[in-house]
Amino acid sequence: MNKFFTLLLFGTIAFTSKAQTVPSTQPYGKIDQADLEMKACDFEKDANAEVLFEKGNVYFSSDFNIITNEIHKRVKIFNDNGKKEADVHIEYYGGSRLEYITGVQAQTINLIDGKIQITKIDKSQIFTKSIDKVRSELTFTLPNVKPGCVIEYKYSISTNDSFDMPSWYFQEKIPVRYSEFNISIPDLFYFRRQPNITQSFVKHTTSSEGRSYIPPRETNGYPYNEEMETWGMANIPSLPDEPFMSSFEDNLQSIRFQLVSFRPIGGFQSTGSDSWAKVGGHLSDDEDFGGQLKRKLNNEDVIISKAKALKTDDDKIAYVFNEVKKSMKWNEIDHWYTNDGTYRAWENKTGNSAEINLVLYHLLKQSGVQVYPMIVSTRQHGKVRPYFTSTVQFNRAVVYAPIDSNKEYILDATGKYNQYNETPAELLNSSGLYIDKSKNLYDIIYLRNDLPARQIVLIDADIKPGGKLEGTAQISSNSYYKIDAKERYKKDGEKKYIDYLRDDDNNLKISSLTFENMDVDTLPLTQNIKFDLDLAGSDENYIYLNPNLFTSLKSNPFLSENRMTDIDFGYMRSYSINGVYKIPAGYKTDAIPKSVTIIMPDKSVSFKRFVAEQNGIIILRYNINYNKSEYSKDTYPDFHEFFKKMHEMLNEQIILKKS
Repeated sequence: MNKFFTLLLFGTIAFTSKAQTVPSTQPYGKIDQADLEMKACDFEKDANAEVLFEKGNVYFSSDFNIITNEIHKRVKIFNDNGKKEADVHIEYYGGSRLEYITGVQAQTINLIDGKIQITKIDKSQIFTKSIDKVRSELTFTLPNVKPGCVIEYKYSISTNDSFDMPSWYFQEKIPVRYSEFNISIPDLFYFRRQPNITQSFVKHTTSSEGRSYIPPRETNGYPYNEEMETWGMANIPSLPDEPFMSSFEDNLQSIRFQLVSFRPIGGFQSTGSDSWAKVGGHLSDDEDFGGQLKRKLNNEDVIISKAKALKTDDDKIAYVFNEVKKSMKWNEIDHWYTNDGTYRAWENKTGNSAEINLVLYHLLKQSGVQVYPMIVSTRQHGKVRPYFTSTVQFNRAVVYAPIDSNKEYILDATGKYNQYNETPAELLNSSGLYIDKSKNLYDIIYLRNDLPARQIVLIDADIKPGGKLEGTAQISSNSYYKIDAKERYKKDGEKKYIDYLRDDDNNLKISSLTFENMDVDTLPLTQNIKFDLDLAGSDENYIYLNPNLFTSLKSNPFLSENRMTDIDFGYMRSYSINGVYKIPAGYKTDAIPKSVTIIMPDKSVSFKRFVAEQNGIIILRYNINYNKSEYSKDTYPDFHEFFKKMHEMLNEQIILKKS
């Protein structure tokens, strides 16, 4: 069973090269003393470690059935924080030996009193473990690692799927001095390149050599060409974790490959292309996916009969969804395929994401609801590229429920705080493949939410002489704001949640907190708060009030002048702050924020502020609207400037002066 069937990639590629000195790679065990004496990365001075070089060599076996990638990696450790690079984990598809690793060598190189000292790893300290019936992991920790040392290791990873060309990642979480990838492909196969490259190559070469293949028990050879290509990239900066970025893997500089066509020896060239329909067909026939859809569950009739008695599909979905969600525990493992199967997972009341959600699919289907199994990719796993027809892009199974032309649900019962009527935020801005075997229909759809999540803060308070604020606040949250608040409250408990509402401001005290509609998926969550606040900086003559209370908007997440990744909020947002503040007797306004509107150049984000004083009362209203959920890093200069201004205005104070 091949769960990682690699299919067609549509696209084009353009490679650039830049004339500059190409850093060198070295044979295993040979090292320049200058690398051992080096104290810091030349182009990223604060790095804890640096990849000196990583080299990959890909080639086919003589019978074209196996692809092998020989990898050699060398890393410089600068300080104690960099020592974690010596803890190596290599995950691969070891189930049914689809992939296997050989030739592992690893060693640590230190410079002691001017002499090079090499410590090789003991083979007994190299471990292989099975993660599940498909995935395995090889792990080891380099010995004698200390600041200033260099570690290196090499291994070969082979796959029995000659259509599955390995990807190459030039960039990492630490800086890379040089990364080189070499491929040697028989022209019987044509793989199209899928690059994600933002800086120039320092090396890019191509060449071709004639070969001849003689099949077993034959005497005549078949000519073909071996096509060689090399890419080298130097001084690659580390990729930082940035606020509201999509997955790390989405943003790494890399090259992926997709089989387009192949020409069997002695035969005619045939297309290697495929459609999502064919991928869906494979899923339908897969024992660990399609084979689980009709599998009967113990005591399922109790749930099914209750669901059938409900009037609407929404009622049935809400009931079955919540029954599965509260009955089964997710083991934190994400797959689009089952491991133990739905029957055993239901019996044990625990399972991976596919097992839980295929149980949900089966119960809904038997209850008369039109639903389809779907495979998706979580945000951490990476976005699905619709033109890259491969199941390797997916890591979770869910349930697709198209209710009518205006309403559809993506159901995921793994999250205890998920709602049936909201697509989980971690699945948005990507694609899912749904399967309808009865109609031989398999299609990929984009997952998005066209309605903004809304949060409204209402504050009614009295400003007291001497600088104190007493009053009530009400926070109304729907959609993802509600889900986030509910999850935070139930996981952290009330005390920590109140600290979150206070934003750890010791001057703010909450004396009462109550909730409405906490467990009603169709209504907004309402939080009712009684509070008092000592207004910092106030004295006998002046009172200073920042009206930005009970929000998550005090701190600007976009402080960095530059950004390396696109911004992905996941969903559109609408935020409103409304305040009514009574001025104490004997005081008057000395300064209040002006009413103003600012809008991003592309009109995707707007901030409106209205402030007025009337009859001893200050009324204010702030509205923030995000009309898009994704923003290119190319627009970051405008984005950075807008958020700087907006947060300055959000935190602008009201000043009262004693008459």
